[in-house]
Amino acid sequence: MKPIVTAFFHEPTFTVTYVVTDGSSGQCAIIDSVLDYDPKSGRTDTETADAIVDFIKKEGMTVDWILETHVHADHLTAAPYLKEKLGGAIGIGAAVTKVQAVFTGVFNVANEVPTDGSQFDQLLADGETISCGQMAIKTISVPGHTPACVAYEIGDAVFVGDTLFMPDFGTARCDFPGGDAKALYNSIRKILSLPGDTRLFMCHDYAPDGRDYVWETTVAEQNAKNIHISEGVSQEEFVKMREARDKELSMPVLIIPSVQVNIRAGHMPLPEGNGTRYLKVPINQL
Repeated sequence: MKPIVTAFFHEPTFTVTYVVTDGSSGQCAIIDSVLDYDPKSGRTDTETADAIVDFIKKEGMTVDWILETHVHADHLTAAPYLKEKLGGAIGIGAAVTKVQAVFTGVFNVANEVPTDGSQFDQLLADGETISCGQMAIKTISVPGHTPACVAYEIGDAVFVGDTLFMPDFGTARCDFPGGDAKALYNSIRKILSLPGDTRLFMCHDYAPDGRDYVWETTVAEQNAKNIHISEGVSQEEFVKMREARDKELSMPVLIIPSVQVNIRAGHMPLPEGNGTRYLKVPINQL
């Protein structure tokens, strides 16, 4: 099966949101949505999400699923807003509870954020298959970038989240809490053992050296050309490279607001006594 894939690129966070459609029924899944957020003012906006809403309504599609590949650290998810406008169930990998357990401690919100994943409509286990029209969506556990990362296999397409980037940009960082370079190597090898013509869709692209933005590649191209983990690179070589590279990276601009919101499945913290919602900034913790 070859699902219809429509991409929406959010240049401020270099994030790609996908609408994956079963052409026979018009039912679709949205993968890795974005809520616009201005870190200078703390204001949110739904312009990017509204473009997806307008597209789906114009095409007469029905949303079955709003899926996350992981708890993103570089953008806020628009999942609750999209569910309100379009319906569908919000799903994420079952290991999200591990990420919640870490970050409720970092932000001291254990009293208001249960670490059982109950904020999401469905927690998806490794190998679990859900339906969207005539499409089967298979969840593949791919820990390493975070312990809760998953990829979604839909027909000849796999949506890899942050596990892989385009071949000229390499692979995901592993220095967030719970990250593991060895695990990432094994996860990527799992993806790259699929048939060579399998389409791979990235969650981000950063257009290195000024090339155009692109986000679709194949298993064969990744095995041949990925600058970090092409065929023949050993786990030991990869881990050494990845850990050295991660030491040079700064934190993502939106990690503090993003993680607080995304462990809540995109819901904002409850309003305080004055009716205002607040996000916390932990000092000297990240």
